[in-house]
Amino acid sequence: MTVLEQTGLRVRVRGIVQGVGFRPFVYALAVHHHLNGWVRNTSGGVEIEISGASADIQAFCHKLQNNPPPLARIDEILTEPMPLNGAVGFVILESQPQPGEFIPISPDMAICPDCRRELFDPSDQRYRYPFINCTNCGPRFTIIKDIPYDRPKTTMSPFPMCADCESEYHNPLDRRFHAQPVACPECGPQVWFAAHGEKLAEGEQAIQTARRWLREGKILAVKGLGGYHLACDAGNAAAVAELRARKKRSDKPFALMAASLQAIEKHCFIEPAERQLLESPQAPIVLLQRKAEDGLAPLIAPGQRTMGFMLPYTPLHLLLLEPEPGYPDVLVMTSGNISEEPIAYEDEDADQRLAPLADGFLLHNREIHMRTDDSVVRVFEHAPYLFRRARGYAPEPIQLPDDLPPILATGAELKNTFCLTHRNYAFLSHHIGDLENYETLRSFEEGIQHYQRLFKVQPERIACDMHPNYLATRYAQERAQRENLPLLAIQHHHAHLAACLADNGWKSGEPVIGLCLDGTGYGSDGAIWGGEVLYGGYQGFQRLFHLKYAPLAGGDLSVRKPARMALAHLWSAGLEWEADLPPVMDLCMEERTALRGQLQYHLNTPATSSMGRLFDAASALMGIRQTATYEGQAAIEMEALVDGNEIARYTFILDGSEIDPTPAWEELIVDWRAGVAVPRMAARFHNGVAATMLEACQLARERTGCRTVALSGGVWQNMVLLSQSVTLLRRAGFDVLHHKRVPTNDGGLALGQALIAAWSQVS
Repeated sequence: MTVLEQTGLRVRVRGIVQGVGFRPFVYALAVHHHLNGWVRNTSGGVEIEISGASADIQAFCHKLQNNPPPLARIDEILTEPMPLNGAVGFVILESQPQPGEFIPISPDMAICPDCRRELFDPSDQRYRYPFINCTNCGPRFTIIKDIPYDRPKTTMSPFPMCADCESEYHNPLDRRFHAQPVACPECGPQVWFAAHGEKLAEGEQAIQTARRWLREGKILAVKGLGGYHLACDAGNAAAVAELRARKKRSDKPFALMAASLQAIEKHCFIEPAERQLLESPQAPIVLLQRKAEDGLAPLIAPGQRTMGFMLPYTPLHLLLLEPEPGYPDVLVMTSGNISEEPIAYEDEDADQRLAPLADGFLLHNREIHMRTDDSVVRVFEHAPYLFRRARGYAPEPIQLPDDLPPILATGAELKNTFCLTHRNYAFLSHHIGDLENYETLRSFEEGIQHYQRLFKVQPERIACDMHPNYLATRYAQERAQRENLPLLAIQHHHAHLAACLADNGWKSGEPVIGLCLDGTGYGSDGAIWGGEVLYGGYQGFQRLFHLKYAPLAGGDLSVRKPARMALAHLWSAGLEWEADLPPVMDLCMEERTALRGQLQYHLNTPATSSMGRLFDAASALMGIRQTATYEGQAAIEMEALVDGNEIARYTFILDGSEIDPTPAWEELIVDWRAGVAVPRMAARFHNGVAATMLEACQLARERTGCRTVALSGGVWQNMVLLSQSVTLLRRAGFDVLHHKRVPTNDGGLALGQALIAAWSQVS
């Protein structure tokens, strides 16, 4: 080969390309194709210079683009020719910082097949070591304190590598090359078992002690990747009941962890897309259709048609659930907290808060820097449909079609996430939770500072919800004033609409029809919205139709008491509270009298158009649920009862801009008195809502000419309603946008706020 046949190329790669084995991948690829040059990390990604035969360079670039390492995500590859520089061989250079540049960070990922094989290989140095990992798996986000992502700036800094680990760490052909959490039994974190403040066992004996205690029906606190779980044998009815009592969680479903897919299949049906999700590096909790005889404790998921399962995603979990006769192969693995509190992740806090809940603790000494819950996902149309975006997904950025100014969006009060934008990336945070106590608020504030530091974002404007009493809004107000930044208060359902557009990569400024259905959102008129048909986009919206206002008597009291909501809806519709109706029978005379007085004299009765509250009222009138112990319970239990063969529907009237449910209530009451089966009534209600949403969209199309509909808001977690509505809308010629990468509930709201703020004209 002559010099004339040689060429040179400079390559810049952006995306998730650090901490995922990208440089050794490039090194091996270059060596394979006989190329000369170097590769290095920069603050903005990875830089490569290569020289060699043109055909080899082309093959290199093709594989770089199409066959990256498992955890890498390539967002952009820029190339430019360069003169030959006489390089011989290929090397990995030291990292080069670049002021103002940043890189996305990989989320924590489940144990990879290679590490799993080594974990159970008696000849391997990491045999049965609960912290085995490599560049293809293990902790990332939860251990990073600062950037650059190097071991001294992670919670692995107290564990100096032994000679063997150091050799792997510096070998570019080893899959542990620059894997920051790399460790082994000689130099890495250790595990132990404790009870009543006393250490009872260490290492392998600690794991075996934990397994025996679980088999005996005990409740354990298990320190995991992003926080503590509370675990017990899912087949032990007494243990599950005791866990509910201790957590003060009467009905809300428990998450489950199974030893294998085969173990899950004993209890639930698994479709191919669900199987793929369960076995993915993200390893989320996947909501699965339960079998009629599921064989687990009855209090796992009362009133539910689904169960939330995940597979072991850390080596510690694999060892804890190692198959053995007489030991449980399914564990409850619920968040380590008392109901409504954030998950415990700091050892001292966990010791204080979880001691009354757990009989024993399975602990380790690798610090968790950033609390992260398990993600929750369903499958819709053979693709993930996120309910909670956390471990495995965050902080992976949402790539946007356009560059945005640096913006902080603070999200909502419930299911809070925040969002920071940098160029064409939106960094939607991991699930923070409900901002109703100090600990969660602290997690919110610390999370914002952490993301700003990691991703080099200094906000130039701040967006928040329009609700004046949200803690996230107050934080935004105080910070905007303190830093003299523009503040944009954004209507809740407009943010939902924008979130769905951003989730779908909507670049156009063209408006769409938005079906924004949820439980609560502060309206532009001061009422509580939630059953909204909007027309708009990033730059603004019109409210075309909305559910007829009903009084929310007692505010949150009616949210917790669907029976009250049902009677308020009947009052609004001018219908009598007949003595045989389930919500009337549920409420005592004194409470009904007090409620009637509230309604009559407008005492603490804010108006609401909430679709979530409409579902609550329907559930109560059908006798399904009169008192809710967790958000959305009444609607969820009604959805679980739907008879899929029922085609009849209840009637809603579109009167001007209002959607009036009065005929539906009349028809439902007639059905109740006629003894129509509750599953048929539940189906008729769902069918009626779906048909009405279609009718509203058809009227909106006549008025605007728009043929695109976006679905957003927590009500769209109802898979019966979602499936029906999408089918009807498509049959009618609409293009339908629904959520894909971020939750449809308030967990995706901050993304929409950020996009609206970006398109707003601020001084």
